Amino acid sequence: MNDITERLRKMLNVEVLEVEYEGDRIIVYVPQDQVRIAVGTGGAAVKAAELVLGRKIEVKAR
Repeated sequence: MNDITERLRKMLNVEVLEVEYEGDRIIVYVPQDQVRIAVGTGGAAVKAAELVLGRKIEVKAR
């Protein structure tokens, strides 16, 4: 697991199955039942991770 994957796992508080980099976006694949946790209330978890990493983050289920 690379550094960004580990940081995402800790910030989003979910299991990260895969991470893809697409331009200035990071696509994070998580288990279906953990998508709501990863996004957070009103998108708060994703927004916080975006601020820390300086890139847009998209969460998708696998």
